[in-house]
Amino acid sequence: MHLRHLRIFLTVCETGSMTAAAKKLHITQPPVSQAIAELESYYGVRLFERFGRKIYLTKAGEELYSYASHIISLLNEAEKRLSDLSKGGILRVGASMTIGTVILPIIIKEYSASHPAVQIHAVVDNTATIIKMLHMAKLDIGLVEGIGNWPDIVKVPVYDDELVLICPPTHEWAGAKGIDAAQLEDQGFVIREEGSGTREVFEAAMKAYGIKWKTVGVFNSAEAIINAVHCGLGLSFISRLAVQNAVATGKVAVVNLSGLDIKRKFNIVYHRNKFYTNAMREFTAYCLKFFEKVEKSI
Repeated sequence: MHLRHLRIFLTVCETGSMTAAAKKLHITQPPVSQAIAELESYYGVRLFERFGRKIYLTKAGEELYSYASHIISLLNEAEKRLSDLSKGGILRVGASMTIGTVILPIIIKEYSASHPAVQIHAVVDNTATIIKMLHMAKLDIGLVEGIGNWPDIVKVPVYDDELVLICPPTHEWAGAKGIDAAQLEDQGFVIREEGSGTREVFEAAMKAYGIKWKTVGVFNSAEAIINAVHCGLGLSFISRLAVQNAVATGKVAVVNLSGLDIKRKFNIVYHRNKFYTNAMREFTAYCLKFFEKVEKSI
């Protein structure tokens, strides 16, 4: 006996005939008659008395009607409750440092305004840590940068980010019309920590172009790197989004560089075995629209 049998039984009771029930359920009459026959066989009782074209509930039928009504009502209530929870409740969102510092607060503020039923618990750390937390089911969804091929992690590209070369405003390259990538040879760079998506992309690009360089500092945030470059510790490659305010205020300068183009994807990520809730789906859709606006504004 399946819930389908009870749904058909209740529809027959409510409509008063097999034909009307079939019409309401958008099926033919034989499956309706078969479902009722299977119920009667399963319970070993007659559920309906048939007088000509009319049917009437038996005493056993009345008993089943009461139970079936409660069962289907509880099922509908459970489906609604779980649907409400998937639309609301708590959404655990992780973001890598660049996205978490520059973009995530804006996303949370705007998303929460239109989705007040959803409470967002945010974590900001490097890409490797966010991916690890997804594997351990400590996060529902993440926003990360990087080029990693992460097992069991679904990636949804949302934005093409560019890493730009920055230097102190007093550096000779700050006012130059342009420099060639070959001039980066043996220069000192301030870089991110191990596990950072920004560092991963930077190191891969320098290796691909055969450029040798030196590490002069390791910092775990974009703000710390900008301050280090401003103080003349070295050069750095950093997300254009993360450095916009510092460039506008003259804290650092973007160098016009030719021969080396470093780009990477921002991705929404989640574990492939994670139940993809309505809240996750709506958050993903919102992020896609948000990054479309960001791209148009640059």
